[in-house]
Amino acid sequence: MSPVANVIRKAIRKTLLRKEYVKVSGSIIPSPDRRGCGPEFRDDNFYLKSAEGEANRLMNHLQCTQKSRVLDVGCGRGRLPIGILRVMGEIDYTGIDVDRRSIDWCKRYIERNHPCFQFKHLNLYNERYNKSGVRIDEDFHFEAGPRSVDIIYLLSVFSHTTERDMRAYLKDFSRILDDRGKIFFTTFVERDVPNVSINPESYRLKCYGPLHIVRYNKDYLFSILNESGYSILSFTYGMEADGQSAIYLSKKSG
Repeated sequence: MSPVANVIRKAIRKTLLRKEYVKVSGSIIPSPDRRGCGPEFRDDNFYLKSAEGEANRLMNHLQCTQKSRVLDVGCGRGRLPIGILRVMGEIDYTGIDVDRRSIDWCKRYIERNHPCFQFKHLNLYNERYNKSGVRIDEDFHFEAGPRSVDIIYLLSVFSHTTERDMRAYLKDFSRILDDRGKIFFTTFVERDVPNVSINPESYRLKCYGPLHIVRYNKDYLFSILNESGYSILSFTYGMEADGQSAIYLSKKSG
């Protein structure tokens, strides 16, 4: 390849990569077309404030410190770690996601510059996000040792996950979570509805595609959490993205 062609090739590659991200207020964040959630997240400042807000959630509600070990399940393109870096700095963080493109982005733009932030592809089947993945069976477990995690964070994960898979996650969380650790997750929760509904009709959101809305009866969900060995620390109804509810858990003592 001639020197001129090589320069052109590098320039094209640099331009293509730049389209994957923007740099705002000292942080590299996904370009607007690569951000999940609603259209408001395409605004750079809104995105950064939401990232910082999630980092503050970890500190204020889950007692996260720079010594905490955090597992972010469904990390997407790194909104939480971007917020952590802005608010707290470096911590022991692992992000996992069934979408390989999200993990590739995080490795390229976060892990490369901050090696204590690790990202791993979780190749599990999900009808919405990873149809080529491996289905969960009775031997499923996360690649983490016993009591190796202090905080487990799942934003908008169980809202797009089957009940069966949620139960499998909760089962192994009990193994990997420290005895004093905490879990935060969101999903759709209501009273006076069937135990679990997938893409329910006449709900407040119009459903697009498989597993867009997984909704639980509150009492039924709480019974699952109790059976799985967790105590409910806090429940906030309908205040999260798209009207999801927030649940904070700890392991039952003893």
